[in-house]
Amino acid sequence: MNEAAAGTRNIAATAAELLAPHGLILRGGFDFAEGEEAPAGPSGAPAKALLLVGQAGASIWPHFERWRAAQPAGLAHPLDTWARMVIGEAADALGARAVSPSDRPFLPFQQWVMRAEKLKPSPLGILMHPEFGLWHAFRGALLFDRPLGLRDVEAPIHLCDACVGKPCLSACPVGAYAEHGFDYPGCIAHIRSAAGKACLTGGCLARNACPHGRAYRYPAAVQAYHQRHFAGL
Repeated sequence: MNEAAAGTRNIAATAAELLAPHGLILRGGFDFAEGEEAPAGPSGAPAKALLLVGQAGASIWPHFERWRAAQPAGLAHPLDTWARMVIGEAADALGARAVSPSDRPFLPFQQWVMRAEKLKPSPLGILMHPEFGLWHAFRGALLFDRPLGLRDVEAPIHLCDACVGKPCLSACPVGAYAEHGFDYPGCIAHIRSAAGKACLTGGCLARNACPHGRAYRYPAAVQAYHQRHFAGL
């Protein structure tokens, strides 16, 4: 193994070790091409490489809940705050810059993910993972001032292409998912209504109808947390 390859492996391995105690995992990465537009790295110059950070299933939840129990009750955006803190600490240890999907102006996280892991969107818009199904998330990224020599991965089979009947598209009680796109106002209104209690407390019925990645499905309490925040309740 040459020195550059060893350095890349050590950075990735160290990053994984720093993130693992919090239930977070590396979710691929890539080197930016010469001249490609890239966000600033830790030095302020355009970054040369990126590692994505996320979760599979509800792996972060016990760690987040322990942290949240010690925070003020009215803390705004606690999950984003926790993720920024944890990934930021890893970035400091690695000499990297941490960025978040909720940073303004928004960074192209979905495009980065599709490039790094070669994932494609499901009919619900959530990227379909060959193992995790729809039950995964990206919480941040680490930006580096030098290339890491990251290799492209092979594109996985897109499970939605072979899915018969696509039950996700017929499970929503208000038909929020359709060919013309997602009916955000209709979905929110339903979740906030008495008729939407099942969606609020048990999670999105369309997402739960997907047959893939069931071993990683978020527990009902986790889904309810996300639904409340999504609906602003």
